[in-house]
Amino acid sequence: MTMSPLASAVRRSAGFATALLCALAIAGCAAPQVSDYAGQKPAFDFRHYFDGTVMAHGMVSDRSGKVVRRFVVTMKCDWVGAEGTLDEEFVYDDGERQQRLWRVKMLPGERFVGTADDVVGQAQGEGAGSAFNWRYTLRLPVDGSVYEVQFDDWMHRIDERVVLNRAVMSKFGVRVGEVTLSFTRQ
Repeated sequence: MTMSPLASAVRRSAGFATALLCALAIAGCAAPQVSDYAGQKPAFDFRHYFDGTVMAHGMVSDRSGKVVRRFVVTMKCDWVGAEGTLDEEFVYDDGERQQRLWRVKMLPGERFVGTADDVVGQAQGEGAGSAFNWRYTLRLPVDGSVYEVQFDDWMHRIDERVVLNRAVMSKFGVRVGEVTLSFTRQ
């Protein structure tokens, strides 16, 4: 049985439409890129914002969305040229205290690299417009064990004083939780 030219054209068009819809669906699921925020204001200058004292209030949620910890962070930040230190002091709701000292270096093109004692290798950061993205692996102690967890950390400048931060935590590519922070310049 041969197909008429009209039926053949309809079939090809349906196949093309299906392929196009699949491509659009996949593209819609793509992760945001820093360049998506390039035109947004106010501009987020990472080095300028994290210079001086910055306070943060945050919470950690498990993969179901349940809040499992709350905390306050006091950051003392200082830059000498293109190199900075971000000294973070965490106080958790259960009284635990933790400190992390970031050593950050600014690279050309609003890119940064950073290290800390509990970070595996280097954090990679990039900013554009109102946003900044950090990606790094952190050694997290949990119930006597230490796990290496990947962070995809997005910061969005709201105004002169406030930056909101959402960090998705994953292990082996599976989302295991989230950290939400509100930074305030003092």
